[in-house]
Amino acid sequence: MSSLHSPAPWDVRRLPHAEGKNFLVTGGNAGIGYFVAEQLAGTGATVILASRDPAKAEAAQVSIRARVPGAHVRHIRLDLADLSSLKASADALRLDRLDAVVCNAGVLLDQPPRRETMDGNELMFATNHLGHFALIWWLAPLLTATPASRVVTTGSFTAKSESLDLDDLQSTRDYRPKRTYARSKLAQMLFGFELDRRLRAAGSTTLSVITHPGGALDSLTPSRPPVHVRTSGERLRGLPAGLLLQSKEAAAWPAVRAVLDPSVCGGQLWGPRVFGIRGLPTLEPIQGHLADTVLAARLWTATASLTGLDPSPNLR
Repeated sequence: MSSLHSPAPWDVRRLPHAEGKNFLVTGGNAGIGYFVAEQLAGTGATVILASRDPAKAEAAQVSIRARVPGAHVRHIRLDLADLSSLKASADALRLDRLDAVVCNAGVLLDQPPRRETMDGNELMFATNHLGHFALIWWLAPLLTATPASRVVTTGSFTAKSESLDLDDLQSTRDYRPKRTYARSKLAQMLFGFELDRRLRAAGSTTLSVITHPGGALDSLTPSRPPVHVRTSGERLRGLPAGLLLQSKEAAAWPAVRAVLDPSVCGGQLWGPRVFGIRGLPTLEPIQGHLADTVLAARLWTATASLTGLDPSPNLR
């Protein structure tokens, strides 16, 4: 009898239909975000690509339509590093319902020097965390007015081994790019968990779900011209890495499941099945800093202050 209550097996190649639904994917013009958008478009939903670059967004739309005949896909301009622009981006959706937002866009800098946005915030922390916090703040009325909508926040497995210094969120001391990136992703994930707690406290039907893509390489990723073209040489060089890592197409699976699977619950963490690095999407335990509710609440308050937004948005 227990099998009657277990979730149905999830097939990444046979996704449920989602006609009439609207999904927003930040950074949906390239990388993992592109494949999230392409896979969601295959469900019949309308997919909105949020991107800084209209030309790249148009190229992504051309590629998606070539792979998914009749795809409903469009673009809005979104610059997460420019906090003052985000209300206009949210207004540009011009929708009466928003069924899911995938907070996927991100910046990873490889080397110093430390860079700041026009607002004076460290670039990676501002783009990956502050920008998404503000975007969801502006989208909250539309999301909570849509029954059973979802906010899917894309973190990183690198965040699990990091910690946050609430007194130096901007990495003004001892700046190291990869560590700053991992901390920005940890902040994103903590935001996702805290958002779900606040949604539950408000009695909302909107869910906040956290995912991470594992490890993904371009050399393992199938071509999607003109968005991404993989040469034969790259494919051959990537074969050994395929034992440990995966393509960006596969790395999109946790986020896609978090958007579509009716068995997914708010406050959950989804990632690749094999050592959290590759494979089919699976539910993961929430441990360490990710389970620190006091840290998450303090980060929420600090983030609201940095973005100039009310820490208590209307989540009903």
